[in-house]
Amino acid sequence: MSITLIIFWFLSFMAIMSALMVVFAKNPVHSVLYLIITFFAIAGHYLLLSAQFLAAVHIIVYAGAIMVLFLYVIMMLNLNKETEPHKKPIIKFVAVVAAGLLMLTLVAAFKGAEVKVIASADASIGSVESLGKVLFKEFLLPFEVSSILFLAAMVGAVYLSKKDLH
Repeated sequence: MSITLIIFWFLSFMAIMSALMVVFAKNPVHSVLYLIITFFAIAGHYLLLSAQFLAAVHIIVYAGAIMVLFLYVIMMLNLNKETEPHKKPIIKFVAVVAAGLLMLTLVAAFKGAEVKVIASADASIGSVESLGKVLFKEFLLPFEVSSILFLAAMVGAVYLSKKDLH
């Protein structure tokens, strides 16, 4: 067995187990922390696929920004078991049936799907260097226009957040 296959199975096990712990954890903060582990395992899969840029963006955007936002919202809500409304058993049963029907529909939809594996001879296709070359050669004008739009949005946000001094 190759080391890549061992790493793949380890990351897959970690992703599935931590994703299950997201659902089954009683504490919402623990749930978010398990979700961060899931995101890191998925980023590891991106690295195995030679998509370094996608792995870095995945960690920065999801495990960084969105998880901080989730933790902030959870702490702002101050979820307590005493104040949480209790659901009736019939509503829980309907939710389980609906989830089962959704899973059945997805399995039926993917039953006839074909999986095509496209092997790339170029190992640098997902690297940051190749992305930068494409971005600054073929898409230079849209890249610069979007940077000007982001600058205008930041200036507008600062202007709107300032208190009126008059």
